[in-house]
Amino acid sequence: MSRVEIRDDEPLEKALRRFKRLIEREGILKAVKAKKHYEKPSERKRRQMRQAISRRARSA
Repeated sequence: MSRVEIRDDEPLEKALRRFKRLIEREGILKAVKAKKHYEKPSERKRRQMRQAISRRARSA
């Protein structure tokens, strides 16, 4: 569970910005968006293979 403590005399907007950044870094937002719609197992494998190929191409 992600948590952000609001500091003394800190605007709520700044704390919210820190919270959003934390959520993005932990990958929670990406996981929620991925779970929004059902993905067939064959599509998941295909997507993972494409990601692996692109990672290898970037590292080489």
